[in-house]
Amino acid sequence: MKHNLIIFFFLIFGSCFSQDLEEAIYVATEAFNANRNPETFSKLLNKETNFKPQLKTKDHYFAYLFLLVNKANHLDNINQQTKAIVAYEAALDVYNQQELNKVYTYNITEYCLKPLGILYNKVGDYTNAENTIKHYLFLAEKQKDNPNKISGTINLAQLYYTIGKFESASTVAKNGLNTNGLTASQKQKLIQINVNCQIALNLISSTEDIPTKNNVEAYNLNTLETDYNLAIKTKKHKQALQHLNKIISKAYNNTSSSRMLAKLHVKKAQLHYKLDQSEASLTELKGALKFLIPNQDYDGLPKKETLYPENTFIDIFDLLAVLQPNHNNALACYDLSFYVSNLLTSTLTSQEAKLIHLSANRKRSESCINLLFDAFQTTTNTTYIELAFNYAEQNKGAILKEMVGKKTLLERYPEDSLLIQEGYFLKQQARLTNTLIKAQYQQNGIQTDTVSQALTTVSRTLKQLQENINNKYSESRDTSASIQQLQSKLKQDNALLVEYFYGETDVFQFIISDKTVALNKIKKDSVFDQSIAKYIDYFNNSSAINNNIPNFTADAFNLYQLLQFDTTSVSKNVIIITDGFLNFIPFESLLSQKTNTTSYSKMPFVANTQTLAYNTSALLYLNNSDFKYTDSVLGVFPVFENSNATLTYSLNEAESIDKQTNAKFLMHQAATKNDALQQAKNYGVLHLSTHASSGTFNIPANIDFIDQKLFLNDLYSLDLNNQLVVLSACETGIGRLTKGEGSMNLVRGFQYAGIENILFSLWKINDLSTSKLMASFYKNYNTTKSPFAANHLSKLDYLNDPSISNVKKSPYYWSAFMYYGHLTPITPTSKTKYILFTFIGLGIALLLWIIIRRRKNGQHT
Repeated sequence: MKHNLIIFFFLIFGSCFSQDLEEAIYVATEAFNANRNPETFSKLLNKETNFKPQLKTKDHYFAYLFLLVNKANHLDNINQQTKAIVAYEAALDVYNQQELNKVYTYNITEYCLKPLGILYNKVGDYTNAENTIKHYLFLAEKQKDNPNKISGTINLAQLYYTIGKFESASTVAKNGLNTNGLTASQKQKLIQINVNCQIALNLISSTEDIPTKNNVEAYNLNTLETDYNLAIKTKKHKQALQHLNKIISKAYNNTSSSRMLAKLHVKKAQLHYKLDQSEASLTELKGALKFLIPNQDYDGLPKKETLYPENTFIDIFDLLAVLQPNHNNALACYDLSFYVSNLLTSTLTSQEAKLIHLSANRKRSESCINLLFDAFQTTTNTTYIELAFNYAEQNKGAILKEMVGKKTLLERYPEDSLLIQEGYFLKQQARLTNTLIKAQYQQNGIQTDTVSQALTTVSRTLKQLQENINNKYSESRDTSASIQQLQSKLKQDNALLVEYFYGETDVFQFIISDKTVALNKIKKDSVFDQSIAKYIDYFNNSSAINNNIPNFTADAFNLYQLLQFDTTSVSKNVIIITDGFLNFIPFESLLSQKTNTTSYSKMPFVANTQTLAYNTSALLYLNNSDFKYTDSVLGVFPVFENSNATLTYSLNEAESIDKQTNAKFLMHQAATKNDALQQAKNYGVLHLSTHASSGTFNIPANIDFIDQKLFLNDLYSLDLNNQLVVLSACETGIGRLTKGEGSMNLVRGFQYAGIENILFSLWKINDLSTSKLMASFYKNYNTTKSPFAANHLSKLDYLNDPSISNVKKSPYYWSAFMYYGHLTPITPTSKTKYILFTFIGLGIALLLWIIIRRRKNGQHT
């Protein structure tokens, strides 16, 4: 009886306590909502700190969910978007982890998912925005919730329009018009987005085109927004300004948000600039800043601490930079743009979202480099070149460098739990992304939603880890390449570095030796573009060069001059950081002189006088580890016998490798993806002799094993430690070009996975020629102990081989293979050492003889 009373007492007490806590949370939240200001918000945050450790029941968590949503809403209203996102994400975690949907009827879409999706869009986290919107669209479809289905459709269409996916936006908008229950304003929004997309896609050039080309019921199509967009598209700036002024007046009357008004004033500033009205443009920009940062003085630039993640700031500072009278002021404006861009990207975890921002950063970098080039021309101060080089490097494999930096940090601190967790979740993110790509390709809606939500959860975890790691290791965020450190490494490698920046109007060439730096500017006009395109086309098939050798030799020398590659001729060893379409140029095949010969072995190819290595970024070259020679090779040879894809000469390639190295082979049916990747850990060299593809718009670059493909995204989740990877397959160095990151090819994937030294191909190459080149490569690799030297020597061996016909000595057959990695010097053989010691001995003997002679002569006198 006594025990029953005690239990009864605790039940009553616990129930009262539970109700008290639940009520306290509601009361605190409602008190704040009644009078929202900094003081009441501070009190709410203090109370939240006390509430959190006490949460136990579903009622507690539901009340806490109410607090978090209101907290997030307030943070959004006071322009604390990043903190607002954290609060909404916390609310979503509480809702999901506590399974509150099973106990309460709560519109999580309306109060959490929709504002979170909008916020993700505001701060440029487009991947999470898309996943979130698609999730509540999926829920709305499942629950037959038309209102949220309609709002989700509008938000998704607007998101796609914002990031330039006009066809996708148009499709979503058109499909949305078939939804039941559309209000007049919702229908208008969808039609307007569709019209905007068709204007952007050049499908509409006047209002008369709209009813026929829009393919939807005509509905108030001749709007101010349409008129403005058409005027912008046709460059009728005065008309555009007239339409915009009406739009702005309407926005003021409708009491639009400060953010929307700021955006409209920026558009007006841009039009004034195009109309050569600089003062009016400056006035509008200052007005836009007042909307974004009230109660500030704008005689000068705002301080960094007043800025927050908002794309409109970037538009403001970019235009302010153009309006500045000197390069120092302009650079200060651009640096603020980069600062805000970094704020926007600092919380991003997906490559896809980061790539969108990198594209804008690249255009800004080109403007900065141009300013600094002009300043250098005036002053000859090489500091300007160093600054320009830093801007160029910002846009060289930025995401790849970040990932390599994370792996390097983990190697330095292998016991750090934060870094270990980050590594785990990064791999999980890569695996989920790969699964999502496949699910979307197969149009599996349920799996797509499940994986998208898992990705969003992983993203939230990574953001928190990233913040903690950045606070702990501030040096990990530095991805710049010091000129002084580069020069030291170049001296050690007896090499010269040439880095290209492939801009929209110009191509910049940085040349760095152990003692000097230089910067050249190449005009990117129609002649330049045609020369690049024409040269790349020579390698589309085996007959293009042989069919017109004189044209090829003229074009090869012309491009050598156009790219100013003669500036590197002083150095035997050259490291090339390519960019843009230059990623697809085999520089070894360029001709350093004019020639009339049709004999390839007599042509003055760059390969005859210089040994080249390539890389994505100067920083990756700078941080390359020393290459450690190994003859331990795992050869993977699917061969694909009895199929249309048989690699007949692949067996010859395997035989030649076997002669020169200590190799193990996975042949035919044994060449499976999982076995190859598992066993690769035990070998210094991984050699893949197979088929590969550069991918398509929807399918990433991939390489074939006997049972399945290895996709680029698969590599993002791997940790490889081979000293060298040889990709003896077609197009392994080709992939979709992305501004700010480069070619999304298999080489990048292997670098991402941890490989520093890679041999790869640029085009589909004849497998007989490949087998000969590989045989020569491994023979020279065995002799020189250097993949850098071996790749170069294999090309010379091929050109000078009397058994190969002149037709087969076309650069198409031998210049496809390129090398990324360490400039390992040739290791002398025992014979070479003997000769070297002999000369040293003779030199010492000669020196002694001279000393003795001088002493004797001295005594004699």
